[in-house]
Amino acid sequence: MSNNAAIVEISQAASQFRSSIVLQADNKYIDVKSILGLFTTLVGGHAYELHVHGPDAEEAKAAMAEVFAKHSLNVTVVSE
Repeated sequence: MSNNAAIVEISQAASQFRSSIVLQADNKYIDVKSILGLFTTLVGGHAYELHVHGPDAEEAKAAMAEVFAKHSLNVTVVSE
């Protein structure tokens, strides 16, 4: 599966939740609901942190971890 497909799937999955879902890559913070932000940031082989805040945060964390894992992207879901 291409990186483009991963980006679209990540963005679509994030859009199902009301929570804020932010990907931290080095010193950049990207809203994962933004396809453009993901295109400029998401590169295989990097390690990322995912920050989730909001009313459905637990469900969002589980769903996003699953999507990242499906595409073999190294992400750590941060528990605040």
